[in-house]
Amino acid sequence: MNISIRTQGTLAIYEQIVAQLKNAIVTGELKPGEALPSIRSLAGQLEVSVITTKRAYEELEKEHLIRSVPGKGFYVCEYNQDYLKEKQYIGLEQRMAEVLSDCFKAGMSKKNVMDMVKELMEDL
Repeated sequence: MNISIRTQGTLAIYEQIVAQLKNAIVTGELKPGEALPSIRSLAGQLEVSVITTKRAYEELEKEHLIRSVPGKGFYVCEYNQDYLKEKQYIGLEQRMAEVLSDCFKAGMSKKNVMDMVKELMEDL
């Protein structure tokens, strides 16, 4: 699994870690019962603070996506994939609404926005 951090992004680093781990769980890249890297190991790989990775793991634990086994590490929990996808879609919808609002505040027309989306989709 590859986690990439954008230091110039709008999301906090721990939020980026949480989002990418959630996505890996939803897509099946991380399977239930699979071990995650230790907090220190992940912090070292990403070149971030141990506190940052600890916070990310705590957030995932609160949502019952991972569990801590004392002395052994963190593991992916059994999960409801439909629930996770729905939650992910809701978050994406909120972000898209913010972006669209910014587009219209900048004076873009609906056609301008749709043309931009089409161009961006072609580059994916």
